Amino acid sequence: MQPVFDGHNDLLLRLHQAPDRRDEIFLTGEGKGHLDLPRMQAGGFAGGLFAIWVPSPAQEGLDYLSQMETPPYDVPLPDLIGVDQAVGVAMHQAGLFHWMARASGGAFRACRSVAEIRAAVAAGSVAGILHMEGAEAIGPDLDALHLLHAAGLRSLGPVWSRPTIFGHGVPFRFPGDPDTGPGLTADGLALVRDCNALRVMVDLSHLNAAGFRDVMRLSDAPLVATHSCAHAVCASTRNLTDWQLDAIAETGGMVGLNFAACFLRPDGRDGADVGFDVVMRHLDHLISRLGEDHVGFGSDFDGATMPEGIADAAGLQHLIAACRAHGYGAALVEKLAFGNWMRVLEKTWGG
Repeated sequence: MQPVFDGHNDLLLRLHQAPDRRDEIFLTGEGKGHLDLPRMQAGGFAGGLFAIWVPSPAQEGLDYLSQMETPPYDVPLPDLIGVDQAVGVAMHQAGLFHWMARASGGAFRACRSVAEIRAAVAAGSVAGILHMEGAEAIGPDLDALHLLHAAGLRSLGPVWSRPTIFGHGVPFRFPGDPDTGPGLTADGLALVRDCNALRVMVDLSHLNAAGFRDVMRLSDAPLVATHSCAHAVCASTRNLTDWQLDAIAETGGMVGLNFAACFLRPDGRDGADVGFDVVMRHLDHLISRLGEDHVGFGSDFDGATMPEGIADAAGLQHLIAACRAHGYGAALVEKLAFGNWMRVLEKTWGG
């Protein structure tokens, strides 16, 4: 079985929303969502970035995806939320990440380095990296960044799609492109500098074009988008244009292909009836712009509608089989599934 390292998932949010059922959700599996320990093990999910994400309090329960079923669409973004609203949720999810390691009896390990990831995989454990999608829980003093880094945070996206004090995300719009507003704020520039100093990876997924350019000018680390697709195939604001892909390639960075149906489908619709032919179109385009060493997977499990052929973590080997059937050789498949993530994480974090 080919081990797969995944650039993005939202399991921590599922656990946060039902803390009294966390054993059932994660340890034994309840047959819902996309991720749990049994399905990770069944599908060769060797590790990944587990995202802290804070829902907007005023809009919890709203179904964004239903608005994306009939393109064209332009989904209104929630307002900025403050640190006081976000910090408790974020810290609870960080605690749940470490609970997963304690409760699993070694089957899941909280990792902080590539060496720890490789050791976990060699031992048959799932390797987890703590990530933050949207930095609402961090104030302008950046103290919480340093606290979370001490707790294992190794990857951070300054924004989800709503604005933060650090910058602006792209709206969910189809058709559209990522050039949707102003760039990073002064606080955002300071955040990137501190992430570079701490060797926390800066995630460009969800960031608009102006913010992308600001990170490109400022950061001394490889440019990485953990869960994004090719705009040339699907003209969503959330997808990366060719100039962005070229910029990522120039820094030795990478892109994790998002499995979300609405970002894969050329028609922009949020429907699971999307075949592996479309997935391969995105991979072919990403590889043509970035090269074989700079593309991986970033599923968005538990945060999006999955293609029928993948469905959940247990279906990852169906994707691997599709890559092989498409003509990707064994060496390239291993890079896409695992090796390229190890390369860029080691380059970002150091030995």
